[in-house]
Amino acid sequence: MPIFLKYLQYRAKYLLLLLFFAAVFFAVFALFQISLLAVGYALLICLFFALIIFAADFSAFRKKHAALQALAKQIALSLECLPPPHGLFEEDYQVLLKTLFADRAQKLTQLGKKQTEAQEYFTLWAHQIKTPIAAMRLLLQSGEPDPALLSAELFKVEQYVEMALCYLRLDAPSGDYVIRTCALDGVIRQAIRKYAPLFIAKKLQLHYEPTGASALTDAKWLLFLLEQVLGNAVKYTPAGSVTIAVRPGPVISVKDTGVGIAPSDLPRIFERGYTGLNGHADSRSTGIGLYLCRRIAKRLGHSISALSAPGEGTEIVIDLSRRDFLAE
Repeated sequence: MPIFLKYLQYRAKYLLLLLFFAAVFFAVFALFQISLLAVGYALLICLFFALIIFAADFSAFRKKHAALQALAKQIALSLECLPPPHGLFEEDYQVLLKTLFADRAQKLTQLGKKQTEAQEYFTLWAHQIKTPIAAMRLLLQSGEPDPALLSAELFKVEQYVEMALCYLRLDAPSGDYVIRTCALDGVIRQAIRKYAPLFIAKKLQLHYEPTGASALTDAKWLLFLLEQVLGNAVKYTPAGSVTIAVRPGPVISVKDTGVGIAPSDLPRIFERGYTGLNGHADSRSTGIGLYLCRRIAKRLGHSISALSAPGEGTEIVIDLSRRDFLAE
């Protein structure tokens, strides 16, 4: 639609008002039997000034339209190029525009942060999963691979794939979390069954006494959290035992007699990609598991902490007593 027609549509009510006033003038002059020449003269004078006013207004309308079109190409980066508002409505529209722009900038920052975090995570994950794959390839090339060793490496691959799927689901809507009262014994037994072959292979003792305790949590996510903690306990315990206990609160404790954690590493073990001294010594460690544990615990409204000393083992404590479920 040509800009002039758009202008007529924009000012239609004023044009109709002008025609209405002209009709009023004509009706009044006709009632007083004033000659048509006088009526026509008055109408011509009004029309002349109206044309001047509308011409100036149309010029301003066209310039403003062109300025806004040019502004549309720059506004994606900044709102500093906005012209000063003329009138209350324009001021209100600019306030709305600035609010939307600030919200958009915040969302873009969050999206960029998540993309960077995902890239870093899957870089670590790819490094982690290559180790068991390479071990399986070497076993197959040996001619007569040991089925038990192949199964152990396949178990690691399955675990790492599950970790990746868990990471992708972490930012799902809160509908993915089903918070209800769960029996802790059942969740703990599932985690124990998963790692039973590793306990047997390493000849580790497992100490656990059912308590009948329950907690308000999500059983699926709590199970994943426990599996990661229990997997670390088995990995870093060359010999000895792992003890799982449920204390009032309820609080779940997973304590091992493994290598322990250096005091300088302890405050950072839940950071993404942090492996510490023990992790540097273990080429399979990427610092992903405990990072996921901390995020899951936070989203469930729980807390997770660690107590450890080099050579004395590690105790991971999961406090389920909190009720402030958080959807990040």
